Amino acid sequence: MDAFYKKILDNNREWVVKSLEKDPHFFEDLAKGQQPPLLWIGCSDSRVPANEIIGAKPGEVFVHRNIANMVIHSDINMLSVLDYAVNVLKVKHVIVCGHYGCGGVKAAMGNSSIGIIDNWIRHIKDVYRLHHTYLDSIVQEEDRFNKFVEINVKEQVYDLAKTSIVQTAWRNGQDLALHGWVYGLNSGFVTDLQVNISSEKELDLVYQLRF
Repeated sequence: MDAFYKKILDNNREWVVKSLEKDPHFFEDLAKGQQPPLLWIGCSDSRVPANEIIGAKPGEVFVHRNIANMVIHSDINMLSVLDYAVNVLKVKHVIVCGHYGCGGVKAAMGNSSIGIIDNWIRHIKDVYRLHHTYLDSIVQEEDRFNKFVEINVKEQVYDLAKTSIVQTAWRNGQDLALHGWVYGLNSGFVTDLQVNISSEKELDLVYQLRF
C-alpha cells in the first residue's frame, strides 16, 4: 500500500480515538444532524482549510469550494449548496473567502491556455475587465495581483447578493449577512474586506457608492 495512503487511514483512526477521548458522545451527537450558522464559499486550494482557519468544529461550517471562490449564476452546484444552506439549514452568515496567491486569479491575469479550466477562468477575466482601468494603473505586478484577489472577492459577494435565493430570503425577513474575506497564506490571518451586506437596501447603497 502506498505510504501516504496508509498514513491518512492511520490519521483517521487516531483522530477518532482522540475525539472520543475528549467527548465519548462526539460522533453520536454529530450524526443527529447539522445546524451550522455559516456557509463558507472558498477556493479549492489545499492550503485554505475553512474549519481550521476559523477554529470551527465539525458541524459548524457548511462549505462550498471551487477555483478562485467564484459565485457564478449558472453554476448549479454552487446554487444547490446556497439554496440548502439558506432555506434548509437557515445559516445566518455567508463568507466568500479568497486568498492571496490564488492560482486561478493569477491565471486570469495572463493569456496562456491551461486546458478545460480556461472556461472557468473566463469568469474571472470578466471581473478584471470590469476593473481594468484601476488595476492596470497599479505598476507593481504583485500589488496588482493582490488587489485583483480582493476585488474578485468583493464582486463575488455582490453576485451572491443578487441571487434569487438571497434576495428571497431578505424579502422574507430572514437574518442573513454576506461577508468578503481574504486569507493570507504567509500569515494565517484573514482580512475582512468590509463588504458586509445583510439586506437589499444595503446592496443598493453599495452600488450607489460604487458607480
